[in-house]
Amino acid sequence: MRPSARVDAAQRLLRALLALWMMLACAALARAGTVVFENVNVVPMDRERVIARTTVIVTDGRVASIGAKAKLPAGTPVIDGKGGWLVPGLADMHNHVTTRDDLLLLLANGVTTMLNMGEATNAFAGRTRIAVNAGEAPGPQIFTALAVDGDPQYGHLVIRTPEEARAIVGIAKTNGYSFIKVYNNLSADAFMALADEARRRGVGVVGHNVKAVGLAKQLAAGQAMVAHVEEFFYGFFPEPPADDPHAPPADAQIAAAIALVQAHGAYVVSDLFTYRTIAAQFGRPEAVAAYLAAPEARYLSPDDRIGWAGSGYQKKPVDLARRVAFEARFVKAMADAGAPLIAGGDAPTIPGLVPGFALHAEIDAMRTAGLTPWQALSAATRTPGEFIAKTVPGAAKSGVIAPGARADLLLVAENPLANPATLRTPLGVMAGGRWHDAAALAAMLAGVAERRGASGR
Repeated sequence: MRPSARVDAAQRLLRALLALWMMLACAALARAGTVVFENVNVVPMDRERVIARTTVIVTDGRVASIGAKAKLPAGTPVIDGKGGWLVPGLADMHNHVTTRDDLLLLLANGVTTMLNMGEATNAFAGRTRIAVNAGEAPGPQIFTALAVDGDPQYGHLVIRTPEEARAIVGIAKTNGYSFIKVYNNLSADAFMALADEARRRGVGVVGHNVKAVGLAKQLAAGQAMVAHVEEFFYGFFPEPPADDPHAPPADAQIAAAIALVQAHGAYVVSDLFTYRTIAAQFGRPEAVAAYLAAPEARYLSPDDRIGWAGSGYQKKPVDLARRVAFEARFVKAMADAGAPLIAGGDAPTIPGLVPGFALHAEIDAMRTAGLTPWQALSAATRTPGEFIAKTVPGAAKSGVIAPGARADLLLVAENPLANPATLRTPLGVMAGGRWHDAAALAAMLAGVAERRGASGR
């Protein structure tokens, strides 16, 4: 073996041992029934405020108290926040994560709740989801949506009749799916039957505009969430002129869309970064090459790297710049009107979107669109928690730091209501009561890069 190869092998072994030590240390801490955070500034996200220099006690994976003094058993783990800021863990409410390594990418980026919006493998939707949600494996709390369509062209499960629609809701519920994701080509009869059965069984309906129905009727029938802001282009706003098919709607039409959302209490995924990233690569192979050369790309799986390189977007010269700008104004107007926005990263199937990192890019995109730090952070914490509470029967409170809520916590160095960029470099993450400090998070990222062959790129 060449000397350089021996050094590389020794370094890989050292990193593996360090990662194992970190996992064992974190597991020992996670087994403790009670963990105390001292000397932290709490951003509870119940409203726009900060609780300065206080103590938070976590017991059995839930927040037990904020600011209360309690006599604790000797040996209770204490985390000294050193004046840092404790905020609710982030929620990625639209992704396509299906591997345990991608779960680690989310966790290392402060994501403690996720919704897989379709194409989850049976193993992920079943065994992996159960293990992670039970605290037996590291990762964010997992919710899954079963994607259905009326046509096989997009690769989703196909249902064509009301009878099949009702049956699939029961199958989804039996298999642990909290949501059904509707896609573009469902028939109107199938959609209506699905929405009725889902309401009866306590399964949430989320997803796209169904061309045969339209968003107004979908939300009236109980669809709880629109999976992309741009679905309003296809299912609510007037058709663009034939000679300008990518023209944006008039800004005057935004108010009607907001009124529709508010009338039905529906949620909308803000995916400004996703849409902007897609628009930037249409007809531009060099853009995809740049995404593959970006630092975060070292965490991609080989399959995703191949998928990005072969993406069809780069083969279609389309100019969506005006629609990208309209979306930013639309999202800003929704936020200012109090319409419930939730953040999603849509990674990793779209070139340029890496799990975890894409959610931070979405928060940045919301800020660029003019949202305040409170509005952007709400879309990634408090509002997703409200969405889950409304649509998943029996779900624990999340998205806020409050007694009884899940202990999904993110410790950062600065006040995120003043500087949201601090969320990108967590000092530690607690997911469901399991604490991972900065060294453990770094080891997660290093382990993913190592397993996915970054050293050989």
